[in-house]
Amino acid sequence: MPGCALLKNYNSMGKRENIEFVDSKVEREEITTFSAKSFLDGSWLTLNSFVRRLPFILFCVLLMLIYIANRFHAEKMVRKTVHMKKEIQNLRAEEITASYELIKLNRPSEIQKRVEHEELGLKFHTEPPKKIIKK
Repeated sequence: MPGCALLKNYNSMGKRENIEFVDSKVEREEITTFSAKSFLDGSWLTLNSFVRRLPFILFCVLLMLIYIANRFHAEKMVRKTVHMKKEIQNLRAEEITASYELIKLNRPSEIQKRVEHEELGLKFHTEPPKKIIKK
């Protein structure tokens, strides 16, 4: 592997280990070779530094997508809440109007007007009711 040094080392058990050291010049060359040309032709995607950071980049992209989806969901919920509040106000206004109409129709004077208008032949007492006293 170019730019790497292989060192043979013995561990505490007496076994031979190969330790690989990466030359920092290779990484610096990769960083300096990044240019507009490498960006346009896509060769920067194969650089070792990009490939090593790819999981972190994908994780960041995933977090951004979750953040955007959360924002859209929150805005949707706010719009729905505002719509429901307006609907509640309209229904309360209708309820008050219906309640007023019902109270108005149940007044004795209104009942008398409707009976006379429909000519049902009913008559209202002109005398007040009398109290019956048991002796």
